[in-house]
Amino acid sequence: MSSVLVVGGTSGIGLAFARARAERGDEVVLTGRDAHRADLIAKEFGARGIALDLARPLEIAAALAGVGRVDHLVVAGVSRDDNKVSEYDIDAALRLVTLKLVGYTEVVHTLRARLHDDSAIVLFGGQAKERPYPGATTVATVNAGVRGLMNSLAVELAPVRVNAVHPGVVGDSPYWQAKPEKVLDVLRTETPTGRLASMADVVDAVDFLLRNRSVNAVELTVDGGWLLG
Repeated sequence: MSSVLVVGGTSGIGLAFARARAERGDEVVLTGRDAHRADLIAKEFGARGIALDLARPLEIAAALAGVGRVDHLVVAGVSRDDNKVSEYDIDAALRLVTLKLVGYTEVVHTLRARLHDDSAIVLFGGQAKERPYPGATTVATVNAGVRGLMNSLAVELAPVRVNAVHPGVVGDSPYWQAKPEKVLDVLRTETPTGRLASMADVVDAVDFLLRNRSVNAVELTVDGGWLLG
């Protein structure tokens, strides 16, 4: 049995991963911004839920004070930011940069003494870094920053392994399910596999990165070859 911490585990892919590991028999702690919601969701499958807001990094250490030894750490917290240079929202940009770069780093800093030589970390990026779209100014920037953070942590924390996963369009995620079907149909035609990535695909990819002891400082793309479309 492994001890697993999923930061950003109350919805979407983070929740799917937390649920999968708990159902496997692992000891899972998940976090969300709202303590009550995190607790309710976690109890559904025998996990523990705590409140943590990645965009408030000065509060992260206190939020994680009750977390013990960590075998597997998944930092999956994200925020949807629609930001353009022509209509630049500085407050929104600062929140996302703080959440994904400072917040991610502070989580690892806080847990440093609770990691061990066989621990493994997976950070969440995204394919906007390779294929930005109008409104992805901040998203593309921070997802590219995840690469630098991954490399830095892999060097500093060695032999702890640190990898990153970069999902493309995840068709059955809450965000993409809310899109019109015609939008998803176009994306399928642009994907060589003819199908969009699923949350189960991403969960499997994260599990692989955590499990394989020779995979380190690797960025794993899960998009069905979408970038080639």
